[in-house]
Amino acid sequence: MSYDLIIVGGGVGGGALAAVMARAGRKVLLLEKSERYEDRVRGEWIAPWGVTETRRIGLYDTLMQAGGHHITDHVTYDENLAPEECEQAALPLGIFAPDVPGPLCLGHPHHCQTLYDAAREAGAESLRPVVIEKIITGKTPSVTFTHKGESRTAHAPLIVGAEGRQSEVRAAAGIPLHQDKPHHWFAGLLIENVEGWNPTRQAIGTEDNFGFLAFPQGNGRVRVYGGYALEEKGRFAGEGGAQRFLEAFRMNCAPDNAALAAGTPAGPLFSYFNNDSWTDEPFAEDCVLIGDAAGWNDPINGLGLSITYRDVRMVSDILKETPAGKAPDFTPYAEERAERMRRLRFAGQIQAALDMEFGETARERRRLYHERKAADPTLGLHGVAIMAGPENAPAEIFTEAHRARVLGLETA
Repeated sequence: MSYDLIIVGGGVGGGALAAVMARAGRKVLLLEKSERYEDRVRGEWIAPWGVTETRRIGLYDTLMQAGGHHITDHVTYDENLAPEECEQAALPLGIFAPDVPGPLCLGHPHHCQTLYDAAREAGAESLRPVVIEKIITGKTPSVTFTHKGESRTAHAPLIVGAEGRQSEVRAAAGIPLHQDKPHHWFAGLLIENVEGWNPTRQAIGTEDNFGFLAFPQGNGRVRVYGGYALEEKGRFAGEGGAQRFLEAFRMNCAPDNAALAAGTPAGPLFSYFNNDSWTDEPFAEDCVLIGDAAGWNDPINGLGLSITYRDVRMVSDILKETPAGKAPDFTPYAEERAERMRRLRFAGQIQAALDMEFGETARERRRLYHERKAADPTLGLHGVAIMAGPENAPAEIFTEAHRARVLGLETA
């Protein structure tokens, strides 16, 4: 069993890379552990710059044919502001990337299956479910796995780790993973039968001790998220947790949230930490990491898919440009990704401080931020990094001086 590359993990990153490389004529083995994709409450929103990446690798039409849904405007609500004032300041989302009307949403299990099928149709040998038994990186890379009760060993000059946060490829290669401390809890739930919510509008807002985000997927479905303090670990746990979670969306500052609270849960409610993780170099001899396996951004930014699609584009470009028999050089990918993730960490820290901290001090910080931002729009440039891509925001906003200016620390 010899291949040009073995991809461990058949989620969004693995499926996308397998499809791209198989279409390029490479012999690809794609290994996925799950028998069917499940709702893991993440990975359903692609920022405009991420949509551009799907086009660059030739998968945009595939996602749209699978039911991709564009969002075209954004509203930020806050307990310090009147709802009408917030809605009058709705931000058009078609301004951040050429020919992209706004972020693209697609349910995660269906998204994964769509790419898995695309990889198989392109000629990749795609196997599921598999149990990975052993991964060897270095001079003679191989993956030993069990599929349908049979143990097999596959060889390739390159192994790709695309299996998420608990990456076995990363562990086998000895690539260190760095993480910062959790900032807050973040919970997510898919709801359906939503009536009265604009299907092309996403929103974020904070009131009392809860911050919300809402991303419609079309046909009455909306993915909703909520942030809450670390000390409230059990707030939505146990029986009735989903209903308590939806009730938290009823806010005076966002009256239309009543439509979300009245929605029907269509999947599990999961809570997880919001924090960042990164690798110094997402590659080693004869292996490379993409997506969460290479480190992730604070989910407050919602950029997991956008990051992954750029990873796929950069790695696939390097592979296609590498002459036969030569080892690919992933240094440019590592350098770009390190700076990309540094900038997005910075943007996420600002966003979390503004929207997912609670109490009188945080409320006053937001009030002053909205007041000062109305006079000085540059205070919101971290949003450009999130929506248009971190490379398209001025370098000076990723400095402590800018953080102090945004959060009012310079006058504290």
